[in-house]
Amino acid sequence: MTNIHVPLKPYQKDFAHSYTLGVYPTLELLQQQPERALKVLLHSKAVSNEGVALIRSLCAEWGIWTEEQDKAVDKLGKRGDTYAVGVFEKFETPLDAASSHVVLVNPSDLGNLGTIMRAMLGFGVRDLAIIPPAADVFDPRAVRASMGAIFSVRQQTFPAFEAYWTHYPDHHLYPFMTDGATILPAVTFEPRAALIFGNESAGLDASFGQIGTPVAIPQSDAVDSLNLAISVGIALYAASCR
Repeated sequence: MTNIHVPLKPYQKDFAHSYTLGVYPTLELLQQQPERALKVLLHSKAVSNEGVALIRSLCAEWGIWTEEQDKAVDKLGKRGDTYAVGVFEKFETPLDAASSHVVLVNPSDLGNLGTIMRAMLGFGVRDLAIIPPAADVFDPRAVRASMGAIFSVRQQTFPAFEAYWTHYPDHHLYPFMTDGATILPAVTFEPRAALIFGNESAGLDASFGQIGTPVAIPQSDAVDSLNLAISVGIALYAASCR
């Protein structure tokens, strides 16, 4: 095992590495993408934790450096109940052209971003396109909200929606808009669907109403719109039941 030197400072977007905060997301890193793991920091108070024992076993199997560093774990975890911190190199993976995609245009909330990745796995969709400006998918708060799902999702950033469309011209586009022309129960999703969502406050702009099949999720008038992560979950469920 080699102790790879990485500055253990609070995360910044320009870092080449990020952190898994907690036992479960660290296990997902080691089980899904161990080649990305640089090292694992453990807390001494987790000596009898079964998940930490499995982390030690996986690290030994893959030759990943582990060490007890209470001070660093407390500093990075912040909440005081973090037993493990995985340090991993950031990555991007081309999307599968034969699979359906979720496309997020300017998502701004880290919790939503992580929750969406976890919901995607729950409904068998593993490809996520992100159009900036956007929340940082590698921010440890997004990684934690995903419960490690980020390590099972292919995610790719495109400079604009048009760039995504150019890369995947054969995908059937389904922009989700509060004024979409077709209500969700009436939609028949084609294979290679691109489920497109705008940001939490503004949604998609009017130009998306002119492409593909704009979709509206029926809701009561008691709220102006649904939370982004909930909307994506509803859409994924409907698409999985086509």
